[in-house]
Amino acid sequence: MQKAECLNHLAPYLFAQIDAKRDALVAQGVDVISLGIGDPDMPTPSHIVDALIKAAQNPANHQYPDYAGSLAYREACADWMRDRFGVTLDPKTEVLALIGSKEGIAHLHTAFVNPGDYVLAPSIGYPVYSGGATLQSANTYFMPMTAENGFLADFEQVPEDILKRAKIMFLGYPNNPTGAIATEEYFDKAIDFCIRHDLLLAHDNAYCEIGFDGYRAPSILERPRAMECCIEFFSLSKAYNMTGWRIGFAAGNPYAIEALGTVKNNLDSGQFGAIQDAAIVALRSSQDCIDEMNAIYMRRRDAIVEALQAIGLECNTPQATIYVWAKVPNGYTSAEFAEKLLEQAHVIVTPGSGYGPDGEGYIRISLTTPDDRLLEAVDRIKKTM
Repeated sequence: MQKAECLNHLAPYLFAQIDAKRDALVAQGVDVISLGIGDPDMPTPSHIVDALIKAAQNPANHQYPDYAGSLAYREACADWMRDRFGVTLDPKTEVLALIGSKEGIAHLHTAFVNPGDYVLAPSIGYPVYSGGATLQSANTYFMPMTAENGFLADFEQVPEDILKRAKIMFLGYPNNPTGAIATEEYFDKAIDFCIRHDLLLAHDNAYCEIGFDGYRAPSILERPRAMECCIEFFSLSKAYNMTGWRIGFAAGNPYAIEALGTVKNNLDSGQFGAIQDAAIVALRSSQDCIDEMNAIYMRRRDAIVEALQAIGLECNTPQATIYVWAKVPNGYTSAEFAEKLLEQAHVIVTPGSGYGPDGEGYIRISLTTPDDRLLEAVDRIKKTM
């Protein structure tokens, strides 16, 4: 048998590689501290877990769910968007349930990209933006990002011949992995650019609820004309510590929602109804649990930034996300420094090069580890330098 040719062009999935290295060391009895994957260490709030237990006992949830998600779940998503961002959505045509936002982002390529087409992706960003294109035998053009421009993807630099073959432009702010945030003016320019060039603008807003120092991330759908060209992806994974539950939603342009829904109708059967019911409770209940979680992440952020700077690793203090983006020392590539820390300190960090070409020279450190282990990891790193 032969596997599909597109798989030969697909880079090994970064986080699967990290998991494999961690598991191999742990099997040898090594005490590994993983700062590599953004998987919250705090449990899902108990009121959400209780809602799942109750919903799982409902026989109606033991059958196939609605393909687009239950109307009750989509209504809860639309109400949350109204209350959080002031965005009005029709839950029947402008909201779609997802089995986690990763699934929706990947399937979006199937809905809009043909072999030989291009997607425009940030040169530092979630690997699925480009991976989904590869699986469609399509191409990715990486929009340049630099520290000097605040890690805002520069779509104005896309060559005209690429634009003529491009179908989707991906953005994601607050940004994984840099922690960068976008301004309203930047979103307005991006929307205008996509309308002028007949592009679908896909905005990944998975980290909108993780903000510090008074910062609250916007939705791109707040901006004028956004509904003409935008689809936005949301996840309950980070906001409510529900990474393993696999639940999220897409919202925005009804044509894009319909196209993505058509793909999903043919490739999956929707998320377990009990998980949707529990997600409704998460969205409709008090959001105090998010404030409490953010206070913990901010404390960790402050501690890790201070500790990293004290040992000579350059990094900024992010206003959002659960990551710190740090420069590697002179003389190392991202991968070399990450390998050094794994071998000598038994600390896992993520090489920035795994997020795209402009990620070279950086590492990503996740704040999803208890405070004492975070500081122990920095102490171990210090001893290797």
